[in-house]
Amino acid sequence: MKIAQIAPLAESVPPKLYGGTERIVSYLTEELVAQGHDVTLFASADSVTDAKLVACSQVALRLNPAVRDHLPHQMVMLEEIRRRASEFDVLHFHIDLLHFPLIRDFADRTVTTLHGRLDLLDLHPFYRTFPDIPLVSISNDQRRPMPPVNWSGTVYHGLPADLLPFTATPKGNYLAFLGRISPEKRPDRAIEIATKVGMPLKIAAKIDNADKAYWEAVIEPMVKSHPNVEFIGEIDEHQKAGFLGNAGALLFPIDWPEPFGLVMIEAMSCGTPVIAFRCGSAPEVIDDGVSGILVDSVTEAAENVEWALRMDRRKVRATFEKRFTAKRMARDYLELYRNLPGVRAKAAPIRRSTGQALDLQVVA
Repeated sequence: MKIAQIAPLAESVPPKLYGGTERIVSYLTEELVAQGHDVTLFASADSVTDAKLVACSQVALRLNPAVRDHLPHQMVMLEEIRRRASEFDVLHFHIDLLHFPLIRDFADRTVTTLHGRLDLLDLHPFYRTFPDIPLVSISNDQRRPMPPVNWSGTVYHGLPADLLPFTATPKGNYLAFLGRISPEKRPDRAIEIATKVGMPLKIAAKIDNADKAYWEAVIEPMVKSHPNVEFIGEIDEHQKAGFLGNAGALLFPIDWPEPFGLVMIEAMSCGTPVIAFRCGSAPEVIDDGVSGILVDSVTEAAENVEWALRMDRRKVRATFEKRFTAKRMARDYLELYRNLPGVRAKAAPIRRSTGQALDLQVVA
């Protein structure tokens, strides 16, 4: 198939540091290429891919100090996509909602994966206006607050099987927190849990400008007043394997409707069990008692740390391999692509008119 993957421009694909959506776009794109598909990636010029790269900004917008407003750059990308839309059998968008008016004429050859939270009231009138656009959720829980829309399916995220290797025996006697410093991620709960059980906690997290006040008022004082807590800051992909693999357990103490929670399967890939609050997608991602433990309070989390540290890390890794590889993710998306009404009805005539063959089958 000829597939267009359209990524956000805020980060490169894959991102240099934090950036869950761009990371998933990268894993999916590279796996589709590996399976023999003709993939074009619309992304920033500093992206690295085996697909054909269409550079839509010089560098990731977040890393360019000259960029004050992302919107003009995103609109330039959308114009390039509009101009070239007929070249592709399917166009897969990962950029939320800006493209919806643009794709009206070829929406039945598109899917849009919604990577963010959908419980914001401002979104409801928008999605009611576009009930026909094919959408993909990244967990079933993510769908709950939405008005009736055209869900094509739910596809859980996946990682390359060899990206974060299995660690049978962690070298560190610590709990880990990885992600963003933000009120909904609840790093304060992670500090409370580690303190209750008397274990070191290592926090590797990004601090967005929007969350600096929360960091300065709440989390930074807690870090300074708890000698068992170490704040590492934002880490890259190479550091992640050691950070997660050497942890006794990952704490995922969220307090919001988490759409997926990529860090949970990153930990599972390393064999590291996850202690997650029963919120958002966590009950769908964690096999309770096998790859982690679901809890409802800080006290319950602390009471279950010892159990988590004794869990069979090989079973944690086996659960990852069964449910959360990039190969499985690509297979799920390919099934959705082939079932889009416009792919067979419109893609074939378009390709014939340009003298190209159409192959809608999965390439092994």
